[in-house]
Amino acid sequence: MNGLEEAVGNCAVDVRMAIPITVVGSGIHLPETVVTNGQLTETLDTTDEWIVRRTGIRERRRLAPDQAVSDMCVAAARPALLDAGLAASDLDAVIVASYTGDQPLPSTALIVKAQLGAERALPLDVTQAACANGLQAILLAAHLLKVSARAVLVIAADCASRVTDPRERTTGVFFGDAAGAVVLTRGAASGAGLLSWDFGSKLSYDVEIPAGGSRLPTSADTVADRTHYLKMDGRAVWETATSRLPHSIRTAVDRAGLTVAEIDHFFLHQANLNILNAAMAELGVPMDRAPVTLDRLGNTGSAGVFTALHQARTEHRVGAGDTYLLSAIGAGFQWGTLCFRHS
Repeated sequence: MNGLEEAVGNCAVDVRMAIPITVVGSGIHLPETVVTNGQLTETLDTTDEWIVRRTGIRERRRLAPDQAVSDMCVAAARPALLDAGLAASDLDAVIVASYTGDQPLPSTALIVKAQLGAERALPLDVTQAACANGLQAILLAAHLLKVSARAVLVIAADCASRVTDPRERTTGVFFGDAAGAVVLTRGAASGAGLLSWDFGSKLSYDVEIPAGGSRLPTSADTVADRTHYLKMDGRAVWETATSRLPHSIRTAVDRAGLTVAEIDHFFLHQANLNILNAAMAELGVPMDRAPVTLDRLGNTGSAGVFTALHQARTEHRVGAGDTYLLSAIGAGFQWGTLCFRHS
């Protein structure tokens, strides 16, 4: 070795990249209202068979009309803090990853910080990578922990039901509302933590919300034209996700000095079961290493990866020394992968 690497088991980790952090707590919040495929067929030109065959989704959750994303964030954060054995006052930063924040101003992270009572925490919002927001937020948290922070709360939450056109089948069947939270602290175990990462992007308008910004401000015309709703080209999403995710995963794993076969758990973007199956097949990894939550929750945006991770943690499937990765792709397109060794 050249002094820039240290031995970790049978692999070599580039210490310039590795960050000794650990997930010490997790939590999720699922709205009470369940919407089944059968219910969607009452208003959309679709069938339960079509939805399951094309997406793998059987039901999804809907946030109550009197609640907002910040309410889901707080509800997911409280059990995550309890799981971590920390109080809100212990937090150095609260990062909220969401493209469906409460409102343009003020900051949704600031609203969450105030509701939790995290007086000294820095509030940060990660907003425009859509389903990849949560991974960017964790990477940001890792670097804060490397420099000065000791405990950071990252919450990924999306309420796509507020930005999907109820008349439109393509987006109407996919999305669900949920929030997931993790508490990250500095890790002490040698060779554990965030081993590596890979992020990429390529400008595309195949997934977009056209109106409501400075290019196309809100007006009577934009409302009438329904351009405040999410627009999505399903074929473009499929082609991009099934090529970019496996490549990103291989890149991050290689940077960690590992092989794909050595990864114990794959927490992937919970968008579409067919995409998950295709990505895992391309990697040559059996599906039992990739927990699935989308069948009962739908595509919950950046929260999807967090729901899969939380499920595995609560079922005690992630043990000391296990390797796992988080990988997702969002609008833009933006994608990324984080590779961890659990301490």
